[in-house]
Amino acid sequence: MSNEEKEYKFKITVVGDPSVGKTTLVKKYTTGSFQKDYIATLGAQFSKYEEIIEGNQIKLFIWDIAGQDVFETMRSKFYNGSSAAIIVFSHAPEEVTSFNHIDKWLKELNEYCGNIPIALFGNKIDLIDEKDLALNEDKVNSDFNIGKYSKDHNFIGYFKTSALTGQGVIEAFQKLVRDLYFKTTI
Repeated sequence: MSNEEKEYKFKITVVGDPSVGKTTLVKKYTTGSFQKDYIATLGAQFSKYEEIIEGNQIKLFIWDIAGQDVFETMRSKFYNGSSAAIIVFSHAPEEVTSFNHIDKWLKELNEYCGNIPIALFGNKIDLIDEKDLALNEDKVNSDFNIGKYSKDHNFIGYFKTSALTGQGVIEAFQKLVRDLYFKTTI
């Protein structure tokens, strides 16, 4: 690393209800692979990933936090030092209620992390007809409703993702990382 280049370190915390795809999203971003079998996260999982932006090394420490209520008291310890966060919910029809719990996750992040950048990931987009989200404003998870919610709660963005197909995953993570980097370098 030359004198001109700098190293940046960011901790990104990923939260959301159980089985919405937090672990598979992190795995897709960091390794490019998809974890087919569901294995519940116990406590937290930790991944390290590096990117280069403008010739500078960006070290990411991604904490995938268990969503089960049984880990609620333990979770507060994992939030310490977070630079940014991602709240994940699922678009899968049988898991769409995970959208209703975003407020809970947002409250928890604000309480333990303060004012950090937060992105909203709507995962498992491959399991539904995206046109239905665009056209049907009556659905709680419609593009209109989630876009409004995201804007009203100052998320850095709402991203439709699929850990299975990879749709939106790299772009969503990179948007968050770039925002962190440019916020730090200003």
